Amino acid sequence: MKKIKFPTAQTILLIIAGLVAILTWLVPSGKYDSLAYNKAESTFTKTSLSKIVILAATQETLDDLEIKIPLDKFTNGDIWKPISIPNTYKEVKASPQGVTAFIKSPIKGIIEGADIIFLVLIIGGLIGIINYTGAFDAGISWLAETLKGNEYILIILVTGLIAAGGTTFGLAEETIAFYPILIPIFLAAKYDAIVPLACIYIGSTIGTMCSTTNPFSAIIASDAAGINWTTGITGRFVMLSLGTIICILYIIRYAQRVKKDPTKSIIYDQKEDIEKHFGSTTNATLKLTTRLRFILFIFISCFIVMIYGVSQLEWWFIEMTVVFLVGAIAIGVIGKIKEHHFVDVFVKGAGDLLGVAIIIGIARGVTIIMNDGQISDTLLYYASNATNGMNKGIFINAMLYIYGGLSFFIPSSSGMAVLTMPIMSPLADGVGIGREMIVNAYQYGMGLFAFINPTGLILASLAIVKVGYNKWLKFVMPLVIILLLFTMLVLTVSVYI
Repeated sequence: MKKIKFPTAQTILLIIAGLVAILTWLVPSGKYDSLAYNKAESTFTKTSLSKIVILAATQETLDDLEIKIPLDKFTNGDIWKPISIPNTYKEVKASPQGVTAFIKSPIKGIIEGADIIFLVLIIGGLIGIINYTGAFDAGISWLAETLKGNEYILIILVTGLIAAGGTTFGLAEETIAFYPILIPIFLAAKYDAIVPLACIYIGSTIGTMCSTTNPFSAIIASDAAGINWTTGITGRFVMLSLGTIICILYIIRYAQRVKKDPTKSIIYDQKEDIEKHFGSTTNATLKLTTRLRFILFIFISCFIVMIYGVSQLEWWFIEMTVVFLVGAIAIGVIGKIKEHHFVDVFVKGAGDLLGVAIIIGIARGVTIIMNDGQISDTLLYYASNATNGMNKGIFINAMLYIYGGLSFFIPSSSGMAVLTMPIMSPLADGVGIGREMIVNAYQYGMGLFAFINPTGLILASLAIVKVGYNKWLKFVMPLVIILLLFTMLVLTVSVYI
């Protein structure tokens, strides 16, 4: 009997989409009223089902609606999405999603996720161009020689820097660009592909989990909770520091074991295929000439410009995509690649990441099914009611698990914040803890589940690295359990001191 293989990322997501569609037949449809600020008119727009009411943008309006958020959070742009209004949940006519909705969902998801999908495809083209020049192989050869005997420094630097990006400006989707670049470097250092995957994905996840100045989670959630974003920041810094150290030690322990004995690798059976795919065994003696150094400089500059633009200039996917497209053209000119060769190589490189783009689209499709079925607010309503009467130690840990569960259905951190914080944060008042604890539970719950959340970024990341979801779970679950126990301890102690 042939061994049954674990399904691909695309199949896993389609199964999840089918299960969510079935869920829309079982969970009642419901909606909270929502409130949005209209900057052009300086008014609030209250939406209750299909009824729209224009309200004065005053603190009195917010107080009347029991929204404990200062008016200036709306007027200065801190809260730019519609928020849920507390105590307004109502069941609505059921909107079960059938076979037609299920079949359409991947296509709708690809259309809705076009911004990040084009970013991924352009990055694929750029990687194809730089590999064609030979600059990457030469750079890897030089770096491997330079770090000989101290390769663990790579793990510390990559994980630490990406965690810093995650905690400060929400570095997450952008990390997809780093995999094709860093995997050959780690393979040259005699690690397996799990190690760079872990450094990048775990670094980003622990950083966003313990967000400090990240506008897409810490700041927008604090604003939606009606508190200053600096409230509770010390505790999040402590969590960030200790959590990152735990993650780095965990990765180094695995990496050193693989380096000492390659058969200990979780993906040892894929070793040759992965090395062949990422070209780690070719052009090892290629000289790093001045031309190739300049090409690498342009390449690295693309990422520096991207990070600066996202963190300082409010750039998003269109601007990031343009940076990588311009970078690819510049490298083509410097590398003296003929026009027809450039187009062929660029298209082939983009095609290599087409599977990743489809995964992103299918994942978006899952969210579309749930939104069209109108069950998100119902799940939120029942989750908020489930914590009634709890003591504060049990309450805060229940919130951690609730947010972890909700993040399966709502993987967007900013979407989760504006949808849930106006509902969940007042619950803290009833048990006698600060609202910043709800913000922490939201961040930590979403962050912990993000390590394995199939509707998040992990399946797209695994597709680039050519690693199965089952093998990732085998690698990461001990770390998730360690971090979960540590987080529960920190939260419990925090509500009692």
